[in-house]
Amino acid sequence: MKQFTLLFFCFFCLELVAQPDRWQQHAEYKMNIDFDDTKHQLTGKQSLTYFNNSPDELSQVFYHLYFNAFQPGSVMDVRSRGIVDPDPRVKDRIFKLNENEIGYQKIKSLTCNGVPQKYKIEGTILEVQLTESIKANSKVVFDMEFEAQVPLQVRRCGRNNKEGIDYSMAQWYPKMCEYDYQGWHANPYVGREFHGIWSDFDVTISMNQKYIIGGTGYLQNPTEIGFGYEAEGQKVEKKVTNGKFSWHFLAQTVHDFVWAADPDYVHKIVKTDSDFIINFFYQENEKSKDAWEKLQKIAPEAFKFANANFGQYPYKQYSFIQGGDGGMEYPMATLMLGERGVSSTVGTALHEMMHSWYQGLLGTNESLYSWMDEGFTSYSSDLVSNEIKRLGLLPGSAPKANPFEDTYKGYTNFMKSGKAEPLTTHSDHFQTNTAFSVASYVNGSVFLTELEYIIGKEAFQAGMLDYFDKWHFKHPNPNDFIRIMEKKSGLELDWYKEYAINTTLTSDYAIKSVDKESRRETKILIERIGLSPKPIDVWITFKDGTQEIWNIPLDLMRGEKTAEMKGIDYNIAPKDWQWTNLTYELIIPEKMKKITKVEIDQTHRLADVNLENNVWQKED
Repeated sequence: MKQFTLLFFCFFCLELVAQPDRWQQHAEYKMNIDFDDTKHQLTGKQSLTYFNNSPDELSQVFYHLYFNAFQPGSVMDVRSRGIVDPDPRVKDRIFKLNENEIGYQKIKSLTCNGVPQKYKIEGTILEVQLTESIKANSKVVFDMEFEAQVPLQVRRCGRNNKEGIDYSMAQWYPKMCEYDYQGWHANPYVGREFHGIWSDFDVTISMNQKYIIGGTGYLQNPTEIGFGYEAEGQKVEKKVTNGKFSWHFLAQTVHDFVWAADPDYVHKIVKTDSDFIINFFYQENEKSKDAWEKLQKIAPEAFKFANANFGQYPYKQYSFIQGGDGGMEYPMATLMLGERGVSSTVGTALHEMMHSWYQGLLGTNESLYSWMDEGFTSYSSDLVSNEIKRLGLLPGSAPKANPFEDTYKGYTNFMKSGKAEPLTTHSDHFQTNTAFSVASYVNGSVFLTELEYIIGKEAFQAGMLDYFDKWHFKHPNPNDFIRIMEKKSGLELDWYKEYAINTTLTSDYAIKSVDKESRRETKILIERIGLSPKPIDVWITFKDGTQEIWNIPLDLMRGEKTAEMKGIDYNIAPKDWQWTNLTYELIIPEKMKKITKVEIDQTHRLADVNLENNVWQKED
């Protein structure tokens, strides 16, 4: 019995150690699509090999049918018309669509290993009750015939958008829902976030020969269509069938497949020193030409900086594609509007590009943890943008000493409004669009910058790279991230995660008083007003202009960060701040120099919602 117990314990420990190797489902899609641009409809044959790598036996599966959201009365339509601050791109537009303007995906047949399956459609979800369960660690093949109608462009996908792009083909095919350690994720589509299986795609799209297509994956037959990619310099042998070209794409280990088509696309290619290819698909006119030409110079430097600071992008190409209704990320590509000014175009492009790391490669479940995608992307794209400005590649824009200044202002203003909702809220179920946006984009970014303040820049930067290295292609959750940071810093950080994502409590610290206790000591009294406790950096400025930092660790951390600033004396307070205490007395030794200023966190990385009480200034 003791031997069995020991073996079980060893096995349990090995499971914990192997956490980064959490099992992943896998799918292989092979799709042949025939597109009718006169009716804006397509018919498709899909063969999906599904690998159940889980320890569970599956008696049912679910597919997303995203196009069905673009019908009057859909959950997306009702949600948009019922929420207090609807997305201006949606509002009641879905409700007003006519029969030939709506979107739909209809299933004509479905088999599993050749056996017909029973299924029903509930809005944007296809529910399949299997005739025979899928055993653990086995694979099956689903064969499906389907047809779809492309809706008018409303949100992300559709036809004839306001800039004149014919087709933005996002969420366009029946897509198997993700099943992971938390179970099935068959969320009805209300225009929010995604979660998908790491998959391989083999997609052939037959379409009117006038169209140019760009999207996910590598084009396999450039000479047959006589256009772009590696076709330059090769002998072109166009292959036209019934007035259509067949575009054949392959993509491996991605969780989605997007494409866009327009007869007026200009296709530009930029190759970097490492033979990495960046594609640009856009309509060139007086509104777009300048911005897209500048983007072609900026993109290579952006990828270079991102690879060095956030982890190596593993694919051989990326595409910026004019289409969609703003900017939306997909594997190996983004759809974005193209007739904006230079600053807006570049800003959108860099943000969507950085999604390739935190959505395209790490693949966090955005529906549950949208802040881990949007927030991490906002944080990293702000740094990339600042680097582009430093290089002088964005005319009229200078780099900022603190590129997150505006982010913190947005955080402070909204957290004071009383309308904030916890980051743990499912992205579909925020009570307002504004609360979702701030929690996802703003709070998620602040989560990182404040964490850097807590553990120190060196440990934080090492942690960000280690997080990417250990968890890409593995769908990490918040605890996976925070454990990486604990290991890199040697500090306990669960308290920070719990306050930041489970509550809307904020931090507010104040310098209460600065008094000379004796010829040898000065007492600084600090007050905690906000309910979210943090470690505190106290900056002391002396009359001669020199400075020193006193770090007051929080007792919950079980340690403290190391020095970050070169040339500034760094001291650790003799005792930790007990998190239940509302005040703290910092006694500093007299250095025969007069103190002129005491300030909490001069770097402004602490998310303190009231900076006015953070400074004590000696009166003249």
